[in-house]
Amino acid sequence: MGREPEVVRRLGEKWDLVITDEDPLFGAFALVVPALRGAEPCVLKLSWLREAVAAEAVALSTWNGNGAVRLLASEPESGALLLERLNSRITLQSLPLLDAARTAGGLLRSLAIIAPPGVPTLRSVAARIGSTLPARHQRLGNPVPGPWLDLASELVGALGQRPTLGVLVHADLHYGNVLQGERQPWLAIDPRPVSGDPEYAVPELLWTRIDEVRDRQGMNRLLSAVTEEAGLDAQLARSWATVRAVDYWLWGLENGLTEDPLRCSRLLQLIM
Repeated sequence: MGREPEVVRRLGEKWDLVITDEDPLFGAFALVVPALRGAEPCVLKLSWLREAVAAEAVALSTWNGNGAVRLLASEPESGALLLERLNSRITLQSLPLLDAARTAGGLLRSLAIIAPPGVPTLRSVAARIGSTLPARHQRLGNPVPGPWLDLASELVGALGQRPTLGVLVHADLHYGNVLQGERQPWLAIDPRPVSGDPEYAVPELLWTRIDEVRDRQGMNRLLSAVTEEAGLDAQLARSWATVRAVDYWLWGLENGLTEDPLRCSRLLQLIM
């Protein structure tokens, strides 16, 4: 980013912030600076992913604090969001897996409201995945077993033609992206919004703690914990999990990741 102190100073003046002496938090693509606006604790989030920041602002303003962190102000052209402060030290990672899954399922239900215009649709997402899977797979040396790749390709074609609910979906709702709050016990952060069906968001809740899942029976319990709490179609969630596991497996290899492709492989072994 390079210009963080200047941007923090300027936005601090614009939004009447007092930057506290607490340590900032650093993520892969963002800097989070604790601040006060009057007596209200908040955080200034800065990212160089301008498009993602603009999409995040749209999603958070649509949810308006119901199930997600509250957006207080935004300047997407600078990659800046002003957010209510949550407890970043306590996430859903701290709960037993099935309790965390049920809590996340409740959030999926709360977040499923009509999507605003301009949010990418699941039809476009499915088209991208379906059109790129074979070439990406071949370029990477065919890492995914053939039957899994074939099934994912078949499923994504059908999913792309399926009518959706057109609701706003948090497409990165893993356990680390749900923080303890004060207004509500748990609130989601860092959305990557899409318009479609909330079942699309279930796979992250299956693979991010898959080391705690022993067998197929355990995976079925985990899937049921999420889908029953959220009132979702378990088979639709299973289909998206298959497609997204293959897609994310390839994405992980493309970006030099080592653990995530293994998680995807294990998910496919347990869910198919």
